[in-house]
Amino acid sequence: MPGPFVHNIDPIFAEIGGVYLWYYGLSYTLGFLGAFFWFWRVRERYSMAPAQVYSLAIHICAGVLIGGRTVEVIFYEWDYYGAHLLHIPAVWLGGMSTHGILLGALLGTWLFCRTHRKDFLTIIDELVIPGAYIMGLGRIGNFIDGQIGGRPTQGWWGVRFPDTLDYQHPVVLYDGIKNLAILPLLLYLRTKRPACGTLFAHFVFWYGFLRIFVDLFRAYRTDLFLGIPPGQIFNAFMAAAGVALIVWFSRRDSRSQPAAQAVSAPRRGLWGHRAAFAFLLLLPLIIPSDWTQDVPRRYGDRHEGLRHSILYPPMEVSR
Repeated sequence: MPGPFVHNIDPIFAEIGGVYLWYYGLSYTLGFLGAFFWFWRVRERYSMAPAQVYSLAIHICAGVLIGGRTVEVIFYEWDYYGAHLLHIPAVWLGGMSTHGILLGALLGTWLFCRTHRKDFLTIIDELVIPGAYIMGLGRIGNFIDGQIGGRPTQGWWGVRFPDTLDYQHPVVLYDGIKNLAILPLLLYLRTKRPACGTLFAHFVFWYGFLRIFVDLFRAYRTDLFLGIPPGQIFNAFMAAAGVALIVWFSRRDSRSQPAAQAVSAPRRGLWGHRAAFAFLLLLPLIIPSDWTQDVPRRYGDRHEGLRHSILYPPMEVSR
């Protein structure tokens, strides 16, 4: 018999002037803060001035939001957005991809390192540690929103999500546990002083490889490439790339770390950095779920204001 778990969690934690704040978006905000404080703590190890820590956080946050949105729109929901181009920047309607989040964080970090003349592999090795935490936290936000269901199950742990009759695998919790489980592995490998890039390579491999098995329990909305979901293609690519990178970096001298550069960035402009970072912390709070949805239909019974807000127009969303 399936378990007694019926998803009845309100995904909205506050409303300000007709703008609704979501637990899913809060997971981004908390994750961004975690990454910022992590790099603030280790900034002297990497010869980073305070302004550079803020700049790195801004690049990561912007990369995550732009990358997550772009991949979701192009690879998962183009049928909708191709007909509603003006809705592409409307993140408050939902629509983010975890693979896009990873790609965006990578590109944002690369751009920061290129601008500030930092060693990319050194910084990305450090980023994957709070990154595993961020990805785990994001999956908890997904579960609270109740928008990513798994395949039907008769297991006692099955969850009946909103708008469903069957009990389903809580696949986002599986993925969240997987992401958090990568964290102690990365911390252990870090004590071995591996060659630059090794931690990043392990993160890429274990994230993609383990998610292949997690996503076997996921009910994907779109099939491409001979019936294979696009997410599984991304997972397989990440696993293969991770193996190649592990082999590549293992050939390097584990003690050949780049020389530290002197901290030269002044404190001027710190308030501008703080303002930009604060904006990127607040922006995710308005993002619901991980895909574009008819918000008034799904949540209007619990939040009547959603039925009348111009930010959440009723729409036909094909799945």
